[in-house]
Amino acid sequence: MGALPVDTPTDPDRDQDWDDLVRIWEETDAPEGCKVEIIEGIGTVSPPLSKDLDLVVLPRAVATGPGNRVPAGEVRLVVEITSQANADHDRIGKTHGYAQAGIELFLLLDPWHSGRPTATLYGEPAGGTCRVLDTVEYGEKLTLPEPFGLELDTGIFPVS
Repeated sequence: MGALPVDTPTDPDRDQDWDDLVRIWEETDAPEGCKVEIIEGIGTVSPPLSKDLDLVVLPRAVATGPGNRVPAGEVRLVVEITSQANADHDRIGKTHGYAQAGIELFLLLDPWHSGRPTATLYGEPAGGTCRVLDTVEYGEKLTLPEPFGLELDTGIFPVS
């Protein structure tokens, strides 16, 4: 099962709703390879991860801890490829949900973007939104800021 991308709500009146949603998430019997996520308070089942690149980066101590949940605030980077069927959800819903959860960086690889495949790096989450740090067409370089400090050659990303 995937990481919970939204932290527990701070509104005490919503605690019961959150507990119910987490219980449903835990009990969902999704098809093998699919991931179950809570994005903007909605439980969703996503298709199997891309064999090319879907990635979550977090500290080793968090990854090796007990249980199967990862606190969203511990995630340093999420990399996802949009699927044609859910592209708007990936571009809008997930971007907003990851920002609400305080995930530092979200790299969205979008082979369906206006006929021109793009890579968009979001960051600096605050107030439930994040800023576009960079957008490049596939084939251009994109730099991940520290603690990564990496320059990515987006020309190697798959075009659907």
